[in-house]
Amino acid sequence: MARRQILSLSERESLLALPDDEFTLTRMAYFSEHDLALISAHRKPASRFGFAVLLCYLKNVGFAPDKKIPPSDMLLKHIASRLKLTGDLWPAYLSGRETTRREHLTELYRYLGVKSFTGKIQQDCITHLLPMATRTDKGILLAEELLVWLRKNNVIIPAIDVVERTCAEAMAGGDEIVFQTLNAPLTPAHRDALDRLLESSDNKSSRLTWLLQPPGKINGKNVLQHLDRLSSIELLALPEGIDRTIHQNWLLKLAREGRKMSSRDLTRFSAARRHAILVCVLEEARATLTDEVIELHERMLNSLFSKAKRTQAERLQQTGKLIQSKLRQYIDIGQALFEARDSGGDPWLAIENILPWPEFVASLEETRHLARKNNFDPLHIITEKYSTLRKYAPRMLSALQLRKVRISRSCLPKLTR
Repeated sequence: MARRQILSLSERESLLALPDDEFTLTRMAYFSEHDLALISAHRKPASRFGFAVLLCYLKNVGFAPDKKIPPSDMLLKHIASRLKLTGDLWPAYLSGRETTRREHLTELYRYLGVKSFTGKIQQDCITHLLPMATRTDKGILLAEELLVWLRKNNVIIPAIDVVERTCAEAMAGGDEIVFQTLNAPLTPAHRDALDRLLESSDNKSSRLTWLLQPPGKINGKNVLQHLDRLSSIELLALPEGIDRTIHQNWLLKLAREGRKMSSRDLTRFSAARRHAILVCVLEEARATLTDEVIELHERMLNSLFSKAKRTQAERLQQTGKLIQSKLRQYIDIGQALFEARDSGGDPWLAIENILPWPEFVASLEETRHLARKNNFDPLHIITEKYSTLRKYAPRMLSALQLRKVRISRSCLPKLTR
């Protein structure tokens, strides 16, 4: 029987705790006419009161209170009020003969149609919990499901230690099923390749440690290193869809465990557990690396745009005085042309009086250069950084498994050329 602790102290206390609201306690303390007749069959007040308390618990929560699990004081008051007895009779009942209490429980089991928790029932519980244990590692969820199953099948809830051991046994069985499921599609070549990831020399870390390294600074070199890591995982050629053979909760749990452990720690596990953990770590690392490559690329693009905007702003600031000078110059020329028209003068002479013709032609050319779109749009500056993106972009596009949706069907062939 598995002995690992799967419930915290607060979870153990809350699992069998009674509600404390007035309405629920009043409902629990209600007895039918048949119940009252059965209670009244016992002569002594303490015996009637203790019998009623046992009946209340077995009928409403599925277990009987004892010295270790005393009943709620509020509930005792409600029961005493219902039976027109004093509420201090429970200690007197417990101090009586143990044989009397067992006889009462036997009578109530027969009356309520419930049965005791046995070894056979425990195995049935474990079988029922196994599918859930392959979906979650939360002990409290298994324990809550166990209590639901016991109440549904009219089985008395055992002590909390037995509940925890039963759930722990189911969880251990779930572990084995998960490990077997992940190992089933692996070939000997896969297992050898996974074990080689844990090998390390005196001066170098293991291959697994390298695969799990963070991306580092935002630059093309680190993008290429992440793509190398992604490529290394692809070269392992793990069975397609192996990450979908178990529940996502278990995949993430084993991946988290594996990331926290050193390569040396992983070598101490059994082969089945070690390979299962490595598969989960690699599948989660594949997704993480893909996300981080895309994030690095996006941050590099954002950085290029920011630098281009700053460069463009600096250039505009440098040419601002020249642009202002040209504007004043052409205002003067325009004013001279207006005056020449009004007076019937020669417009060409009016221009040359302000600016000699060769200088005017040169000024036009200079203004044409200042007015180019590239001088006001930072995008052309980004094209100057083409080589920076070109270092990794083709590899990135080939490494990422891009899938098209309907709206992007015309774009994907161009991206993957």
